[in-house]
Amino acid sequence: MEWNIQSRSHTCRECAEPFGDRQVLHTLLFSGAEGLERVDVCVRCWEGQYSEAANHRRGFVSHWQTVHLIPPPPTEVIQKESAETLLRKLLERNEREDDAACFVLAIMLERKRILKMQGKSRADGQRRLHYEHAKSGDVFTVIEAELRLDQLEAVQKRVSDLLEQGLPEPAAAPPIAEGGQAEDDGAARPAEPEEQAPSSEAPEAGPSNDEVEERAAAGEAECDPSGADASRPAGAGDVS
Repeated sequence: MEWNIQSRSHTCRECAEPFGDRQVLHTLLFSGAEGLERVDVCVRCWEGQYSEAANHRRGFVSHWQTVHLIPPPPTEVIQKESAETLLRKLLERNEREDDAACFVLAIMLERKRILKMQGKSRADGQRRLHYEHAKSGDVFTVIEAELRLDQLEAVQKRVSDLLEQGLPEPAAAPPIAEGGQAEDDGAARPAEPEEQAPSSEAPEAGPSNDEVEERAAAGEAECDPSGADASRPAGAGDVS
């Protein structure tokens, strides 16, 4: 499974030295059998092993220079659905049907300067856009959707609905009891109908085809083949 969101490392991949606050570092993306892999290295390791001057260990599909920021202590906040949280949820569930919505959300966040385009790559005939979060440094990999004008409106409406209503929660499966049977939740079940003894009376014959045609032609009411008059209001004449 390919990871579309990869967090910034707090240590150099090569020398294992921790990054300081506001320290310049280099981010590289490598394409492997399991998808894209993010590698963060310090300036010294970049110049010694990965830069063009080193000409030693290259092969990455994208690269950029960034700044390591130590995040502030976490504070309790009220959870709220936003373009960023929605994009994270869609990328984490990794469904192809969400590619266009992720593309539109990434553009929205780029315009708000929450995400910054850092590079592009191509794989499996698709162009991938690599964004970096301005504060956290998380990398978001989004497939560039080739949308026509008539398709864009539908995608924008879906994004708007998801922002307003959120993603639907998956239905929880009932717990399985021993023996492979689903546990009874205690809800009342409708009583099965009692068997009726066969009646000795002959069933009342329904209206013939001629009678149905005559009623329809006269505009009285529709009548179904069972003999029930459709024009008769429900419950009329019933005795409680």
